[in-house]
Amino acid sequence: MSFMMLACQSPKENTQDDVAWQSLFNNENLQGWKAVMGAAEFEVKDGEIIGSAKANTPNTFLITEEEFGDFILELDLKIEDLSSNSGIMVRGQFDPAARDSKGLVFGYQIEADPTERAWSGGLYDEARRGWLYPLDLNPQAKSAFKMGEWNHYRVEAIGNEIKTWVNGQEVAYVVDDMDAKGHIGLQVHSINNPEDEGNKTYFRNVGIQTENLQSKPFNDDVFVVSTTLNSLTDYEKNKGWKLLFNGTNTDGWIGAYKETFPEKGWHIQDGVLMVEEADGGESSNFGDIVTVDKYSAFDLAFDFKMTDGANSGVKYFVTLSEGNTGSAIGLEYQILDDERHPDAKMGLNGNRTLASLYDLIKADKQPRFVKGPGEWNKGRIVVYPDNKVEHYLNGVKVVEFVRGSDEYRALVAESKYKIWENFGEAQEGHILLQDHGNEVHFKNIKIKELR
Repeated sequence: MSFMMLACQSPKENTQDDVAWQSLFNNENLQGWKAVMGAAEFEVKDGEIIGSAKANTPNTFLITEEEFGDFILELDLKIEDLSSNSGIMVRGQFDPAARDSKGLVFGYQIEADPTERAWSGGLYDEARRGWLYPLDLNPQAKSAFKMGEWNHYRVEAIGNEIKTWVNGQEVAYVVDDMDAKGHIGLQVHSINNPEDEGNKTYFRNVGIQTENLQSKPFNDDVFVVSTTLNSLTDYEKNKGWKLLFNGTNTDGWIGAYKETFPEKGWHIQDGVLMVEEADGGESSNFGDIVTVDKYSAFDLAFDFKMTDGANSGVKYFVTLSEGNTGSAIGLEYQILDDERHPDAKMGLNGNRTLASLYDLIKADKQPRFVKGPGEWNKGRIVVYPDNKVEHYLNGVKVVEFVRGSDEYRALVAESKYKIWENFGEAQEGHILLQDHGNEVHFKNIKIKELR
């Protein structure tokens, strides 16, 4: 049976008549596929690939024998039990010699998540970097996946861009160049509870395009995760994103309380902006830097890398009008080595730890989403026109509050900021990168003004 005949059971999102689809599944057997890593079993019945979970065995992947580079993949997937987390490997890698020759599958996986977390369609880097696109970055897509029903997945892997859809809903947009080709894979997730053994995950209508690819544009305003250096996609530019740091010079930045950029201490090397190690003092060495422009409602994203024991921060609504000594005053996304810097144990209930609203609200973060010293983390601050504010760390929302609310003002009244009237409630302000006397690196700083 041809793939175009199969498509009538699950209409393809791309309806162009001249697009050639190749079926990866012949509806009869698993020719062209092989099961690797775990011991879960796959069978074919009534034109469906059925994977049955097996307890106390690693994730099991049914991968194509063929590797693919650029492609558009569409398939249907159904999960019957909450224990049956699944996924689709795209450009997946397989090392048969790993794990004492038991084999290891790693690389890009498009999630199928039936749990309350609802991250289906997000992008996970299996056995390597972890989550690249959690659905906290696109919460409206969390409702797309339907438990116990057939779900239609579309994945575009073209050049260094990967985009996903679930049941027609735009979900994830990732720009990354780690893998240019690899296997397609269908996952049956590992389980620990023997009572869950035998629960099934179903796949059908697995088809791929590899030639004359026509990318389907995203229409919604979807956040883009990019691991490339100081660049924006055309999609981001069209949605109003701008780089705050171009990777080559300090245009758009000056020293706080100064007319020019600091003459020493801040450097650009290989597209990265960094501040030197000094004596650990707050803004007492080279000084903070601020944007020339002011911002009101905005979406700000930035990558940062700490050194051991480092302290820094990204501040916003910085007015430079308080006349204080030390670091300029503003709301602060804390950057801190929680394990080694004493500030993590100061403040109240952990409200001075990494990604927290400094001295006000502790970041609710899990260790698995934290990258330590020497690794790049992705920070994000969103300030909505209604004054709701969110902090993200590596794609996961960790802080939420409303500027000017009774709850917010009560927190300020118990903090170091209580001496400043209407702290953090300015209508607009600068963005600030802090010099706290420790070496810290920044790149990929981009902003979109919200209206």
